Amino acid sequence: MSSILAINKAIGDFVWGWPMLIMLLGTGLFLGFRTRFIVIRKFGYILKNTVMKMFSKNSGGEGEISAFQAVSTALAATVGTGNIAGVALAIAVGGPGAVFWMWLSAILGMTTKFSEVILAVTYRTRDKKTNAYSGGPMYYIERGLGQKWLAKLFALFGALAALGTGNMTQSNSIAQSLNTAFNIDMKVVGIVLTVLTAIVILGGIKRIGQVTEKFVPLMAAFYIVGAIAILCINAGQIPNAFGLIFGSAFTGHAAAGGFAGSTLMMALRNGVARGVFTNEAGLGSAPIAHAAATTDHPVRQGLWGVFEVFVDTLVICTMTALVILVSGEWTSGLQGAALTTKAFQSGFKGGHYIVSIGLTLFAFSTILGWSYYGEKCTEYLLGEKFVKIYRLIYIPLVFVGSIGGLQAIWAISDTVNGLMALPNLVGLLFLSGVIVSLVKDFFKDPDRIRQNEEYMEAIPDKYKPRDVE
Repeated sequence: MSSILAINKAIGDFVWGWPMLIMLLGTGLFLGFRTRFIVIRKFGYILKNTVMKMFSKNSGGEGEISAFQAVSTALAATVGTGNIAGVALAIAVGGPGAVFWMWLSAILGMTTKFSEVILAVTYRTRDKKTNAYSGGPMYYIERGLGQKWLAKLFALFGALAALGTGNMTQSNSIAQSLNTAFNIDMKVVGIVLTVLTAIVILGGIKRIGQVTEKFVPLMAAFYIVGAIAILCINAGQIPNAFGLIFGSAFTGHAAAGGFAGSTLMMALRNGVARGVFTNEAGLGSAPIAHAAATTDHPVRQGLWGVFEVFVDTLVICTMTALVILVSGEWTSGLQGAALTTKAFQSGFKGGHYIVSIGLTLFAFSTILGWSYYGEKCTEYLLGEKFVKIYRLIYIPLVFVGSIGGLQAIWAISDTVNGLMALPNLVGLLFLSGVIVSLVKDFFKDPDRIRQNEEYMEAIPDKYKPRDVE
């Protein structure tokens, strides 16, 4: 086991290090140039057609769940402990300048997520018997590129990553947080979490979507309102916080208090890593949920991918960062969730409960979202009949994770989570022509509702889905 973990660590250092960060950012930049940075140029239109239409009924198209239910499921999986503990770690190690690089990576990540969702809807399939939709990187790699072996590799990584990163590490974070804040026995937390998880995921994507469309806005609002309250109390410190962010983005930051000091490279690496790995742009997970959305055009659903990154990183992560900076606790020497907790507590009495409850809600939502990702990856690899078996494995692991069991699996799943990006990036790069064609097709008349996949006419013949009847 020790040799396996040593190999895993070596691979993990690669997939979560500079090589992968450069590949993810480079892909976002490449896609940005190819689409002429449409995400930035049309950002106002995107917000108008997502934020302003969150609860509206779909006006046309095909799918299994609403567009908002799809993005809620994706956000449920994306918004997790990284938004609380990860941002704090980035600042504690890289200094305030890390926040600037987090923003930059999010801007590039919006184009990447936009592109992933476009391909997921374009190459999705529908089961004629159940009317269930399936899509994601494994489908656009196989049906668009014709590389089934690479598609299976992605699905294998996704199914394994869901068990640890999407499940056990999240349940453990919840159990530890509630034990620390309210002295609740971790086993009790594990039992309750397991039951709640089973109730939701046994109902499939429709029930997950119904739960997350209500749960995600509430959990985000709870945390954001708490953060805004602290920022209002410390309004005079906000300009100084932004000064720290921009002032040290290109220089690093000297040691102060318990803060050990940082260099430009430390700020850049930690900020970029946090931006990339909180919104998961390029990893290929979220497109699996978006593929089930009711929509008339892939690009219309792609707008929700942009919204997803915007909310996750530019809103929630930024709130966490500003609270930490205005509190002054970033120089205390604390890291991770402990730093965020101390920052909120310094804002007002009982502020630490916001972090504890917020972390619990974020982590639980991640468990729900990743259960669907794992199921769809398993279904692609082994067939629909194995989904029930996967659930029978996934649900008990919620309890196992909550009490800190099988930590070796956590480490391995963290590595395969990063490995998911490799086949996905291949698909994005080689299918970028499809993305460009569909973007042009959509924005010629963005308000027209298409019927019966009319957008397929815009796809170059060599990239037409290979198994369409």
